[in-house]
Amino acid sequence: MKKPFFWEKAKKVLISKDKKLGRIIKSYPRDFLFSKSDPYYTLARSIVGQQISVKAAQAVWDRYEKKIKKVTPRNTLKMHFMSLKACGLSRQKISYLKSLSHGFINKEINPKNWKKYSDEEVISELIKIKGIGRWTAEMFLIFNLCRPDIFPVDDLGLIKGICNCYDIKYPITKENAIKMSSKWKPYRSVATWYFWRSLDPIPVEY
Repeated sequence: MKKPFFWEKAKKVLISKDKKLGRIIKSYPRDFLFSKSDPYYTLARSIVGQQISVKAAQAVWDRYEKKIKKVTPRNTLKMHFMSLKACGLSRQKISYLKSLSHGFINKEINPKNWKKYSDEEVISELIKIKGIGRWTAEMFLIFNLCRPDIFPVDDLGLIKGICNCYDIKYPITKENAIKMSSKWKPYRSVATWYFWRSLDPIPVEY
C-alpha cells in the first residue's frame, strides 16, 4: 500500500497553516489515504456507502464481497436481486449497482481517459450513470484517482468533523464550509480525509 506522492508535503503544509487541523493530523502519524486501483470496485463501494455510516457501509460491503467472491461488473449482474437484498442493500442501491455494471460493460464510461481529465470532467462523465451523483464522483476522485484538492461539501461526516475540530455548532452551511476550506487548498482531499479520520475508529476507504 503506497501513500499518494503529495501526502507528506500536504501534511506539512496543513499543519503549518492550521493548528487545530494540525493536531488531528499529528494524532494519526502512520495513517494515510491509499488507492484501490480498480475503478469499478471504488464506485460500487461508494454506492453502497451512500447516506449510511462508515460502520454500516462496511458491514453491507463485507456481506456483498463474501457473496460475490470477486467484485466485477459481470458478477454483480449475475447476482440475484434477493442475494443482493440479503447483503443489506436497498432496492434503489441494487438498481444503481446494476446500472453501474452496465455502464462499464457497455463502455458508457471509460476509466482509461480519466487520468488526463480535470476533476470536473471526470465528475461530468460519472454523473451520467444512474445512481452516481456528485458526492459519489468526488469519492472516486479522492479514493481512486487520488486527486489532492477535492472538497465534498455534501458529505455530512466532513461537516461534522469540521464542526468538532473548531468547536462550532453543527451543521454549518455549505457556503461557510467552502469559505473555510480555502485555507486548506491545494490539499483539501487530505484535510477532508483527516476530518473523517477524527470521527471514525477505522479509516474511511472506498
